[in-house]
Amino acid sequence: MSEAKGKGKGKQKGSSIKLSKEDLKQKRLSKLRRRVLRKKRKFKSLEERRPHLSVPVPEGMKKSWELRRRAAMFRKQTKRVQRKGYFAKRKVQAERIRQYDAKYMEMEREKKQKILEARKAGNFYKPCDPKVAVVIRIRGINAVSPKVRKVLELFRLLQIHNAVFIKLNKATINMLKLVQPYIAYGYPTVETIRNMVYKRGFAKIRHRPGAISRIPIMDNKLIEDHLGKYGIETVEDIVDQIYCCGPHFREASNFLWPFKLTSPRGGYRGRKRRHFLEGGTYGNWERFINYFIKRML
Repeated sequence: MSEAKGKGKGKQKGSSIKLSKEDLKQKRLSKLRRRVLRKKRKFKSLEERRPHLSVPVPEGMKKSWELRRRAAMFRKQTKRVQRKGYFAKRKVQAERIRQYDAKYMEMEREKKQKILEARKAGNFYKPCDPKVAVVIRIRGINAVSPKVRKVLELFRLLQIHNAVFIKLNKATINMLKLVQPYIAYGYPTVETIRNMVYKRGFAKIRHRPGAISRIPIMDNKLIEDHLGKYGIETVEDIVDQIYCCGPHFREASNFLWPFKLTSPRGGYRGRKRRHFLEGGTYGNWERFINYFIKRML
């Protein structure tokens, strides 16, 4: 009999009852409920043990507590509203960036179409003069005349391999001619501007009079806080204003700290003191400046 009982017990122990998914779910929920009830009882017992002070709480302390509570509630509410508005704003920004890409493609298409039409008519097409140039300083501070030094300061080219975007007009073209032996400049493409801002873009933030900081552009919020009043909220808005020479080109260009580029990989083209047309480096590179900047990023 004892052997039979032992065998029966062994069978009961070895046998496993498979629970369904619903039963497992109910089991987990019951465990969680028990845990929550246990915590509630624990907190209640702690509150009961807490000694009650006979001295009443001062009114000033009550008011300060109430002020803190209201401030915390206000912060929580504003954060919730901002989070809701953030996603809607990102959608609008993404749509605007897609429109920029379509606009650049349309500009290229129109240019090619005009070239073909002029060719069919037995003529040639001359595009309009470029409105924006990127200027790079290629020589140091030795033996620089006062007038040239002043022009370089106005262009914010204080160090070798500094680069800035400038708007081309009669005044700036004359200034470029004056400092030509010390700079290399040309007409950048959208891709070049975008790479420069994304890879080497730093913001010039004026915290207070006389204090300017160089801060890396890591978030669109930094741009929105300082250029939002001009309708510039993202990096792509800055790229568009610079490439198309928009109405807020000056604000977008001044917001960017002068780009600090490296020495070109593979060295300079010829000698620094020779013009680009003579096989050197300084002067107007026109569209070939994009290749030069690519080697300096």
